Amino acid sequence: MANITRSAILKRGMRDSDRLGSLRRSNVQRQSLSLWPLLFIGVILCAVNCSAALFAPIQDCDEVFNYWEPTHYLNHGYGLQTWEYSPAYAIRSWLYIVLHALLGKSSWILSVKKSNEFIYIRILLGIFCALCQLKLFKAVAVNVGLRVAFIMILVMTSSTGMFYASVAYLPSGFCMCTTMIGMAAFIDVRDRLKTKQGVVWFGVGAIVGWPFSAALILPLFMDELVCIKRTADVKGAFWRVLSGITLLLPIIGIDITVNAVFFHRLAFSPWRIISYNIFSGSSRGPDIFGTEPWHFYLRNLLLNFNAWFLLALCAGPILALQLMFRCPSTTKLTLLRTLVFTAPFYLWFAIFTAQPHKEERFMYPAYPFLSLCAAITLHNMLYSLGHLGRTSLFGRTSSILRAVLAAGGILLVVAVGLLRTYGTIKAYGGPLLIYTPLHSGQYKNAEGSVCLGKEWYRFPSSFFLPDKMRARFIKSEFDGLLPGQFSEENDGFGLPKSWTTPEGMNDRNIEDPGKHVDISTCSFLVDSHFPGAEPAPSPSASTSANTPTSFSQDSLGVKYTASVLQFRISSDIPLALRERFPSRFRALGAIVQSPTTSMAPGHIEVLAHLISQNIKFLSYGGLLAATIIYVLANKFIYRKKPAVGRQSSPDPEKPGSTRPSKFKAPARQPGQWPPSDFKRPAAQPLLDWDVHKTQPLPYRPFRYGPYNITMGLRTMQWDEWIELDNHYLKYHADKARRISERGEKCCRTAPEAMDGAIELLVELCDYLPQRYPTLFQTTPTGIVNLATSETFNIVQRPLPEDPMAMSARLIQDDVIIMFEKEDGQYYLLAGAVLLGGFWRLSDKFGMPLSEIHTSGDVPGYRQKLEKGMENFFRRIQPNAPMLRYNYFLQVDDELAWSSSIGPEDSDQPHTVGWQTSEKNKAIESLHFRAERQSLRRLPRSGGVVFTVRTYFEPVMAIAQEPGVPGRLASAVRSWGDDVGRYKGRQNYEGVLLEYLDEEHKKQVEAGVAEMEGKEDERAAFPF
Repeated sequence: MANITRSAILKRGMRDSDRLGSLRRSNVQRQSLSLWPLLFIGVILCAVNCSAALFAPIQDCDEVFNYWEPTHYLNHGYGLQTWEYSPAYAIRSWLYIVLHALLGKSSWILSVKKSNEFIYIRILLGIFCALCQLKLFKAVAVNVGLRVAFIMILVMTSSTGMFYASVAYLPSGFCMCTTMIGMAAFIDVRDRLKTKQGVVWFGVGAIVGWPFSAALILPLFMDELVCIKRTADVKGAFWRVLSGITLLLPIIGIDITVNAVFFHRLAFSPWRIISYNIFSGSSRGPDIFGTEPWHFYLRNLLLNFNAWFLLALCAGPILALQLMFRCPSTTKLTLLRTLVFTAPFYLWFAIFTAQPHKEERFMYPAYPFLSLCAAITLHNMLYSLGHLGRTSLFGRTSSILRAVLAAGGILLVVAVGLLRTYGTIKAYGGPLLIYTPLHSGQYKNAEGSVCLGKEWYRFPSSFFLPDKMRARFIKSEFDGLLPGQFSEENDGFGLPKSWTTPEGMNDRNIEDPGKHVDISTCSFLVDSHFPGAEPAPSPSASTSANTPTSFSQDSLGVKYTASVLQFRISSDIPLALRERFPSRFRALGAIVQSPTTSMAPGHIEVLAHLISQNIKFLSYGGLLAATIIYVLANKFIYRKKPAVGRQSSPDPEKPGSTRPSKFKAPARQPGQWPPSDFKRPAAQPLLDWDVHKTQPLPYRPFRYGPYNITMGLRTMQWDEWIELDNHYLKYHADKARRISERGEKCCRTAPEAMDGAIELLVELCDYLPQRYPTLFQTTPTGIVNLATSETFNIVQRPLPEDPMAMSARLIQDDVIIMFEKEDGQYYLLAGAVLLGGFWRLSDKFGMPLSEIHTSGDVPGYRQKLEKGMENFFRRIQPNAPMLRYNYFLQVDDELAWSSSIGPEDSDQPHTVGWQTSEKNKAIESLHFRAERQSLRRLPRSGGVVFTVRTYFEPVMAIAQEPGVPGRLASAVRSWGDDVGRYKGRQNYEGVLLEYLDEEHKKQVEAGVAEMEGKEDERAAFPF
């Protein structure tokens, strides 16, 4: 079942939902997608969208006259102007036009002709849409499920609605793209809540595109409310939303500024649009341009998405039923969160169904939500089909037969969608083709007017006319307001006088006779007439002494004066695919009539002509598109995360651990290490890290049982070597106190290890300013701690302090270095163990690796760990750092040394250990101790550095995190007797397990945790 889990967010949010920050981004082991599958999906999306750019007819005259014509005006100095661009009304955004005009201007790089600039802009729109689709695909794949993501892409690529919307030069199309990025931000909660990014992208769509699209974000805020309810982090939610809104303020300023330049008045486009459409009264507003019945969108979406639309409608009811009759393994929270991401589609559909004025483009912003809803429904259907009981009729059928039926149904839906798309292209593609002959032969450089009759609203824009041709209108059946002409003058600074208002403009759709020209002034006429139809009175049927010679087309029984570009009817389109427009307007191809020639180019001929004439454009354009896809996908979509490498690492609590191939090392004599020239890659800075605000990471390195004794190694990314947080100052103070009080008992370096200890100190002084520039700064002699004002001189000889003590003061970790001797064993010869909790450096110093573990009675060491660990230490290379995790439970609150097991300075073994600890102390005394351990080889000295970062919290605190009580209780119970003795289970299990079981029961009843053993598949170890 497709559900978007929230538990990962809640368990972080219980402490502080913003604490993960940029440090967390590199530490979460995440389900991820590699680059090449994403590029493959991206290429498919780009291919579909670019096909739309080349062949999709323009569906809406608003797209031509309100967007393509102003763009043509900015780039070529002339174009048609609608009343919306009159300064008196100013309800369109010039910022949106300028952005696309700049795209068109960039076509000079490819030496694109004006007639192809239109296609060039559309291709860029298609690529942008494909990248947005790819971003959403990745977010859904990683956070919801791969199957749901693939179905969603299938819906998008096979539906006619998405085919047209992907390249539509409309604000609603732009909002559809920003909606996809905003959706991805809200859905992708692996690192942290991305409400700020979601608000920004939905806001960009509303400000630059269409303000009504902001309504889509309202249901998504329910996600924040759920988080607030569980975490009480009202302040965090408030700042996430406020910071997103704050980032939109410069865009608002830019919109007002650009409009001021082109309108010569202050105008905030979103408000002007809202004001006209909602508050303008009955004589104005959208309804004067036509109304449709309530079922318009039902029919329209059924045509454009066929069965996908029906599936989308079912998503909400299905999820509601699952919520009412959910099985114990499904949490209420995951179902509620899934409902949140289906709600915007229903909200949008309801709002616009209730509006009298309806247009297909109004649905564009909701298309991504429709696609996701359809994918969730189909995923649930496939899941149910695959898990039918043997008692049902279908359950007794062969699984292969069920698979064939499911695949057949899906292919049928896809085929209907593709045929619908093909049919609309073939049936309604004429307007994009009939102007082609004007760009060749005797008309290429001709001056004159191309007049538009009753087919004016199909005019595909001035991009399709030669430079010296202008579009004009003749009187026809249409009695509304036609566009005027933009002023072709400029203001002396290179800007056109766009603020000049043509005469006769009004916002009530009242006809202006001044927009018409006499047919005698026309060089060409674009109009239509159909056999058997009674021609309406029109100047196109009149004659005049000043008009060119008349000629006829007998096959259609029509006579026209002037040279005529006439539509031809397609008779071979299936009836089901011919419902987009009234029958009299179904047009395909073109006929160009002149006194001596007749030409009827089809799509194939026109395409062949375009290719032959634009080989250079297509070649360079294809190369540019491929480069843009690769760079942007790699930069913004794929964004290779450091944690991706962990996917191939062995699980620390599953058997069969294997070592990475990086451990293979050249043969050498024991105790001899040839210095390596390896240099650690520079660390990426955490610019937002704050010594007072950056929260500790919530390491919970335990799973539901069984427990397996393994080394549990995972690859480490170099950026992650040292982790610091807002406990730094406390740890630093504790370490300084213990260094002062205990000296060599805690920090010590053997003479033969001095070179390696100094190498480690130098390495830390290089890494820390790179990674934490807000805390450390490099100096000529070493490093300075900006929080404590301590200066560390690492060039002075002898050093002012033991190098291990200096290293320990810089970080929150304990650290030791193991060196190999001639006997092939690794010995602890340098260390700073200040916060060890259960072990003392003085006990282990100078011991070989095996004795360190056997003297501490590490369970299973001889049988399961010794050989593998010795091989690991011998083979680890400088370029292959590793991580492992461990955890303990402690019956007191002392981080540095757990006094409950005995005095730290006792030299009597029987007085130190779990046997001296008080049993079953109150739950308030129990603390959880998580260890993050890194291992790496120093390239020059060959020493193996072992860092131990301890995270210390009360058990009662972590037990409030969803899923943790049940998981921890299961882990403790799964310990074998030897592990239990080693971890002191006998001293606390009675109190601990009773408390954890009770907390787990409460969470299951509240719907925030799974039943016993039902661990969330998307839970990210070790968190």
